Amino acid sequence: MKAVYTELHRSHDPQFFLVRGVVKRTTEQPERADRLLAGLKAGKHTLVEPTVFGQGPRARVHSAEYLRFLEEAWDAWVALGDSGSEMIANIHPVRYGATYPTHIVGRLGWHAADTAAPIGKGTYAAACAATDVATTAAQLVMDGEDAVYALCRPPGHHAYADMSGGFCFLNNSAVAAAHLRLKHERVAILDVDVHHGNGTQGIFYERPDVLTVSIHADPVFFYPFVWGYAHERGAGRGLGANLNIPLARGTGDDDYIKAIGEAEKTIRAFAPGALVVALGLDASEHDPLAGLAVTTAGFRRIGAAIAQLGLPTVFVQEGGYLSDILGANLTAVLGGFEEAR
Repeated sequence: MKAVYTELHRSHDPQFFLVRGVVKRTTEQPERADRLLAGLKAGKHTLVEPTVFGQGPRARVHSAEYLRFLEEAWDAWVALGDSGSEMIANIHPVRYGATYPTHIVGRLGWHAADTAAPIGKGTYAAACAATDVATTAAQLVMDGEDAVYALCRPPGHHAYADMSGGFCFLNNSAVAAAHLRLKHERVAILDVDVHHGNGTQGIFYERPDVLTVSIHADPVFFYPFVWGYAHERGAGRGLGANLNIPLARGTGDDDYIKAIGEAEKTIRAFAPGALVVALGLDASEHDPLAGLAVTTAGFRRIGAAIAQLGLPTVFVQEGGYLSDILGANLTAVLGGFEEAR
């Protein structure tokens, strides 16, 4: 399996992370990519440089005002003259009867769902590069590859059409799915990150052509807390095209595979032409976020179960944080997929 990757992700090196009132160094560090690269090397995957697609693929899923904000944000922040080293919103207007602001502090709050996606000098460049990685992987699959892995950083599945959040700025999985839609009438997204793919759900919630399925730690006790419940099924023409499968804290391999089986039934009924896997590895028993307890052998089983769907597949890297087992878990899930194919 080919793997798409660029070093441009390193320009995004966030520092701020607020956890229960305590400011810590974020877990979304450049070192994540190094450990994932080690996993790709162990699996003997061929690295491919991304094609630069420009704004088109991003504009299919993100609003024009949000893209303009991200492009202009850092220069406007610096121009304030007394600003910090990262952009962190201190207002969240929630948009009840609100007017879109012109001041950069107001725009920052308007476009931020939380404080977990600080913007630095190189964030926009890295986020754009990540969408190029995802789009390149999708294009390779459209051109005939059975499956391609996209090492995207920063991740994307918490990003809405016009809001950042949860370490995410541009929704790489949604961008890949929208690109696949150029060829396929229907596309499915299966999100196996420990967190609910709330941004992806929001982007496609009223659309019947993209099925969104998320298997994640129950939001009763886990981020994002206010999205990801089983009763969220889509709306309007998209009613029934969203499936959430929340899991109890500490869920291990066997119960996780049962959830994959439930997702498989829905995906098969939808009959998509291609599949995007939002590949979080943070369901690991060793992940520092400690929501679920999937073993390395379990990740291999997850890869094998996804392969049984028999669909052209784009793996888009989402979460998975610093642990000694991160690279091995990536090797396992891609290896399990290849062996079962």
